[in-house]
Amino acid sequence: MKKIGYILMMSLLTISVWAQKESDDVRAGNKLYKSSKYTEAEIAYRKGLLKNPKSFDANYNLGNALFKQKKYSEALEQYNNAIAQQPKDKNKIAAAFHNTGNSLLVDNKIEESIKAYEMALKNNPKDNGTRYNLAYAQAMLKKQKQDNKKNKDKNKDKNKDKKQDQKPQPQKPKEQPQPQQQKQMSKENAQQILDALSQDEKNAQDKAKKQPVRGTKSADKNW
Repeated sequence: MKKIGYILMMSLLTISVWAQKESDDVRAGNKLYKSSKYTEAEIAYRKGLLKNPKSFDANYNLGNALFKQKKYSEALEQYNNAIAQQPKDKNKIAAAFHNTGNSLLVDNKIEESIKAYEMALKNNPKDNGTRYNLAYAQAMLKKQKQDNKKNKDKNKDKNKDKKQDQKPQPQKPKEQPQPQQQKQMSKENAQQILDALSQDEKNAQDKAKKQPVRGTKSADKNW
């Protein structure tokens, strides 16, 4: 950007000579501008515009004074006003487009600044300062596109990782309860159980013989 400022200064000094043909206010503004009194120069140029709103030099020089105060959007408006006057001198048009490109570039409107520099070169193909600024703006645009692509790819990868993190993970299958294996009964255990059952049956028969016989009830329901 330092190089751009230097090229811009060269354009300003050239245009200040043209402006000396304007009113006393414009000439006063030029003196103030050369003394780096940009606010006072702005006031003087505005006074000149009140007398002649269609003055290319007053509009253009006011744009320069505003640019020095870092009022880039206001400076751009004045450069556009100057271009709208359609001066016959192509060097003037080229200078206005050159500084239009500078105003757009510092506002990070790179593609628009490239178009402005191209218009400046169309009117003054020999302006190496504009050619340098055009190449500089093109390099900035290329880098901007590369950075945007890197950021886009990075965000894409980040979103991909995020989706993978959010994807439900398969849970371990629950173990089904295994049927317990029955213990194989030994022959001795089986014989003991049979003996016990036989003894119970014998005891039950002996007890039944000792009980008196009772009458049976008639069935309420046929089976």
